[in-house]
Amino acid sequence: MKKKSKKFLEALSKVDQDKFYDIDEAIELCKTSSFVKFDESVDLAFRLGVDPRHADQMIRGAIAMPAGTGKTIRVCVITSGDKIKAAEDAGADFVGGDELVAKIAGGWLEFDRVIASPDMMGKLGRIGRVLGPRGLMPNPKLGTVTPDVAKAVSEQKAGKVEYRTEKNGIIHVPIGKVSFSKEDLRKNLDAIVSAVIKAKPASAKGTYLKSLTVSSTMGPGVKIDTMEALNIAN
Repeated sequence: MKKKSKKFLEALSKVDQDKFYDIDEAIELCKTSSFVKFDESVDLAFRLGVDPRHADQMIRGAIAMPAGTGKTIRVCVITSGDKIKAAEDAGADFVGGDELVAKIAGGWLEFDRVIASPDMMGKLGRIGRVLGPRGLMPNPKLGTVTPDVAKAVSEQKAGKVEYRTEKNGIIHVPIGKVSFSKEDLRKNLDAIVSAVIKAKPASAKGTYLKSLTVSSTMGPGVKIDTMEALNIAN
């Protein structure tokens, strides 16, 4: 077992592991328990009462964070015609058609998101094995396959995040940076919590939101009162 550092143990001592904190207090604790010199990400972890092995219980979506994420997202757009200039004007980092598909097929992956116009989807089959396992394959449900590539680029650059249930019904979502104000972290937290709660599938039985924890990249997890979280979506 990896030995915990002295600084981590000091940060851990600030958090009562048996307590469920109200949201504002949890965010404050997350910020004050950060002990590293870099600007850590702040992440939210959901544990849901769903079985992602069943398609109708797979929670997946995308949401634009009201206060952004604090991350620089490199956007690659695969499109054609006048949409190329529209994507470039919207701030896309890489734009092209067949030449980009060939480049990705050759192993190039210097981007964080891929957006495609519908007319190019037939050509993406050859790179599905490259993009799919990395969660980069464009998907209409996530707004990354769209005729309005300019809007999609703007949303990604502004802080749109994707989320999906992993094994055991866990969802991890970044909601900002430790340097964010408490107010901005709260805006982002409220937005994603509301989206996940409203996405509850009809087939899910029993307790849906089993636990909710906020933490910085290196810091301890802070448990949030799920009853307060559930009220966000009301």
